Amino acid sequence: MDVGEVLRRADEVLVAVVEVAGALIIFVGAVLAAVRFVVDGLRHRSAAVFTPIRLFLGRFLTLGLEFQLAADILRTAVSPTFDQIGQLAAIATIRTALNYFLAREQREEQRRVRDKAPTP
Repeated sequence: MDVGEVLRRADEVLVAVVEVAGALIIFVGAVLAAVRFVVDGLRHRSAAVFTPIRLFLGRFLTLGLEFQLAADILRTAVSPTFDQIGQLAAIATIRTALNYFLAREQREEQRRVRDKAPTP
């Protein structure tokens, strides 16, 4: 087995590990947010309760998407073709836009929550 083959196999393993980590982060965030949704929703039954839950889930989504983007970058790290580079550019653009809009929405929601919070 030559060095190139070892690098390709190592890259495949790393990509799989990072993709699984990203998926697990999103899954754990979704489960925790669902539990908070059920518990807080049953306890308070107010729309204001859901904004912190959305912010909580949004942080997990943002982090998970970053891991997925990292996996895509790793996938093209070893001798990429022009086709792979083009696909990476498209995927990176879409995921970066998703992260941007998610982060913007989180900032707006956090600002709304701060503005509504009573001052001591």
